Amino acid sequence: MKIHIKNGRVVDPRSGTDAIQDVYVAAGRVVAVGTAGAAPADFKAQRTIDATGLVVAPGLVDLSARLREPGFEYKATLETEMHAAVAGGVTSLVCPPDTDPPLDEPGLVEMLKYRARSLNLAHVHPLGAMTVQLAGKRLTEMVLLQEAGCVAFSQADALMADTQVLWRALQYASTFGFAVWLRPQDGFLAKDGVAHDGQVATRLGLAGIPASAEIIALTTILQLVRDTGARVHLQRLSTARGVELVRLAKAEGLPVSCDVSAHHAHLSEMDIGYFDPHCHLVPPLRSDRDRAALRQGLADGTIDALCSDHAPVDEDAKQLPFSESEPGATGLELLLPLALKWGTEMKLPLARVLATVTNNPARIIGNGVGTQAGVLAAGETADLCIFDANTMQRISAGTLKSQGKNTPFLGYELPGKVRYTLVGGLVVYEG
Repeated sequence: MKIHIKNGRVVDPRSGTDAIQDVYVAAGRVVAVGTAGAAPADFKAQRTIDATGLVVAPGLVDLSARLREPGFEYKATLETEMHAAVAGGVTSLVCPPDTDPPLDEPGLVEMLKYRARSLNLAHVHPLGAMTVQLAGKRLTEMVLLQEAGCVAFSQADALMADTQVLWRALQYASTFGFAVWLRPQDGFLAKDGVAHDGQVATRLGLAGIPASAEIIALTTILQLVRDTGARVHLQRLSTARGVELVRLAKAEGLPVSCDVSAHHAHLSEMDIGYFDPHCHLVPPLRSDRDRAALRQGLADGTIDALCSDHAPVDEDAKQLPFSESEPGATGLELLLPLALKWGTEMKLPLARVLATVTNNPARIIGNGVGTQAGVLAAGETADLCIFDANTMQRISAGTLKSQGKNTPFLGYELPGKVRYTLVGGLVVYEG
């Protein structure tokens, strides 16, 4: 399919491009970017997309999206969530290993990747389980899982109580050049907690999770990185002190990166209100001070990327008393609007905003994947998101394609409407 995308505002964070240009796509790749007439001499478009007034950007790259397959199809299916991804302009996503069974064997990884490819929608990059059954006791065969298609290794949100196992996992990963993705949280301090240990939890009588649960775990992880040299990506930071520790670690030259969820970039413990279960998240929404530090850390580059932390939950499990409800929120379709909202509020250039959801997360994934995603340039794979940055949309259950309708942003008006999503040079979504 040869596609001519004309008169759009082409924004590519990697190259710094931000100009009204035409994009020419053929055989799944971008063949030319430039002024009208920049196409190769033999290029004859089979379809023309008029992008006047629209932004043409690389497809979004999401670092945390639970697709709920295998094992949790009653919450969501791979098909519904992949359609949600492309509706949100997401063309590549990373899924955690906490499926049922966990992604701790090559056959399970290969099956997931095959199912995803057969849908011809977004690219799926699985994280392999770091320990067998995510039990935190015995390491998986990381080499075999990497050969099956895992881009890195993780415990997801499962407790890693034995620090020696973590140390050995980082040694193993360092030996083979693998990355380990960890969410810093001391499982004992966080045990039975459902909200930030602050004024709101106290007023509502909710069991708290102190900020020190993240800080202590993060301190341990950073010391083990010093000892092993392993490359570690820190997932979904939630505290001001956590941001400060990462800033110091990067200044020290440690091989670490980190992300924050779109929910935590906008919400705080105050949004729980009167026990709103949509705000029951992992990690918990923290104080206004923590939220401000996360937003600033993302703006100054201490935090590398914004992720959706997509975790669809079935309605029965969500509509329970706060402490009994299942944590999680849908986010794939809201990643772009929430990124744009954050960027506008922080008065940042559009290219800088888009870098947090395109080029930066692609670089974190690495292993060759990062060179093929999050970029819009001649010769690269034509994974593109074309959106209207000025259109406001009201979020409701009816507007979400995800099977999970649970989000704290129901009723919000958010900027940004995806008009077209291209994956491998094919239009997979029109809105």
